[in-house]
Amino acid sequence: MNHSSARQAGFSFPGLPIGPMNGITDVAGVQVGHSTLIEGEQIRTGVTAIIPHTENLFTKKTIASSFVLNGFGKTTGLVQVEELGVIESPIMLTNTFSVPAVTEGTLSYLLAHNQEIGTTTSTVNVLTAECNDGFLNDIRQMVVKPKDAISAIKAASGEAVEEGAVGAGTGMSCLGFKGGIGTSSRLVSSYTVGCLVLTNYGQKEDWIYSRHRTKLNIQDGHCSTPMPDGSIIIVLATDAPLDARQLKRLAKRATLGLGRTASFAANGSGDIAIAFSTANRVPHYPLEPLQTYTFLHDSDASMSLLFAAAAECVEEAILNSLCSATTTTGYNKHTRLSIHDALTK
Repeated sequence: MNHSSARQAGFSFPGLPIGPMNGITDVAGVQVGHSTLIEGEQIRTGVTAIIPHTENLFTKKTIASSFVLNGFGKTTGLVQVEELGVIESPIMLTNTFSVPAVTEGTLSYLLAHNQEIGTTTSTVNVLTAECNDGFLNDIRQMVVKPKDAISAIKAASGEAVEEGAVGAGTGMSCLGFKGGIGTSSRLVSSYTVGCLVLTNYGQKEDWIYSRHRTKLNIQDGHCSTPMPDGSIIIVLATDAPLDARQLKRLAKRATLGLGRTASFAANGSGDIAIAFSTANRVPHYPLEPLQTYTFLHDSDASMSLLFAAAAECVEEAILNSLCSATTTTGYNKHTRLSIHDALTK
């Protein structure tokens, strides 16, 4: 029996209330799009685009930060995000060998919509992150092309996010089962915290570290083929008016939600969190002084519930990625079963 969410599968998440769609798109203006590539018996991969807001991202940048729990990963753009505290492109997710193609496609998209890039102004910082889907996908073929990144961007909408084996999550594995894309959200007073994850980490045996282990009855043979240490990319969005320093603090709390789902950030695992706020825009050409912006500076003590929201929605998003995914067979007839076969009846 398949379930469309962890809650429908019987997992419980006491704590803060969820948003209407229980996803990152509950944060107003945030959009998500997928490009899914399934070809023959060998190709199971794709691209996922997270759009922080519906205006021009280059001319109206989004305040952001990141936190790297374990840096076994290949990304573009994180160094500049850390230095300047802004995002000026869609946040792109794909497989490891496709980072260059997706970065090129996203760059082409941004150039087409901003004639000043490379002429009256200098460059644009494209933010791309990855996980390795080489167990289910013939990653060496590098079938993802720049056009697939553009397709994912153009497909983005603010509707409920499709989860599981879709977009960048098409060929991903998680904790011995089929992983992929997951999302969730939490409400904190008048603010929303939303999360989207790309899950590709852990082994069947790691479930012993999860608080959800009693919900599972893992049967021998369900996930007998081990996988490398893997990775997870976590994207947090909020409409709370946070600055880059506060967003880094929020991104750190994402890893607490990750820890609740059996990860210990293994040596070969790339565990990266990116956090942004939709509350303010930073113009490419400064037209107004920064002090006219609104930030949550009354007291950092007010951050505590936002921290709780980040941990809670990451935990649920990860389980949603598992419960939304379907059994997938791909490269060299490798198979990852859905988690549904192991759910306690």
